[in-house]
Amino acid sequence: MNARLPSTHERGRVDNALGLVLHSYPFRETSLIAEVFTLEHGRVAMVARGARRPRAQLRGLIQSFTPLLISYAGKNELRTLHSAEWQGGLPIPQGMGLLCGFYINELLLKLLARDDPHPALFDHYHATLRALATPNLTQTGYAIILRQFEQRLLAELGYAQPFTHTADTHAEIIADDYYTYVCERGAVCQPNAESGITLRGKTLLDLAQSNYDDPTSLQQGKQLMRHIINHHLAGQTLHARELLKDLQQL
Repeated sequence: MNARLPSTHERGRVDNALGLVLHSYPFRETSLIAEVFTLEHGRVAMVARGARRPRAQLRGLIQSFTPLLISYAGKNELRTLHSAEWQGGLPIPQGMGLLCGFYINELLLKLLARDDPHPALFDHYHATLRALATPNLTQTGYAIILRQFEQRLLAELGYAQPFTHTADTHAEIIADDYYTYVCERGAVCQPNAESGITLRGKTLLDLAQSNYDDPTSLQQGKQLMRHIINHHLAGQTLHARELLKDLQQL
């Protein structure tokens, strides 16, 4: 479904916007604040007034991973949620998949600016949640899903660097050679460059295709994604990632 763009006389009102709840937390005595990733309007924060009352219509709807059709209004950073309709059709991840889901939600909350639409990323996020709900996924399966999401997120936010050519000489990456990846620059030929991470050329070429079938590319891809994400987090901690590291080294 497509959301209707707000008009100026409606005080920033948006009706029937498709969104997925990233996070919610209590606000005052009976309300909630919800962070929602919407298809057409990006990440939006809104207050759901009275949503914690026992008989509130919104009670139980404002949960992470829930697909909703929402209407809200307001011109400030915190909008007011007027209505929400459950859309269904999206299985909720369980177990390790649920922890992975919390991790990607936290990534979106900390790296995605509010009111910055990313419809292609929204579609990929929706598909990722569905993939995380696949029964009997192996640890490797979860890891591949996370790496592919991280890579897509960084690309959508403009942080992606080319993996097929070096940043210093613009030469083609050679699979059998080793390179150092430096944030804000890309892969360079100098080994062990300061503040960089050393990778096989084959890993970089696999990443260019978002291909993690090679176990070494998967392992080095995890190290590289963590290196780049930490750089852009600028000291912020990803609590879900710390939990995943303790449990499964994902």
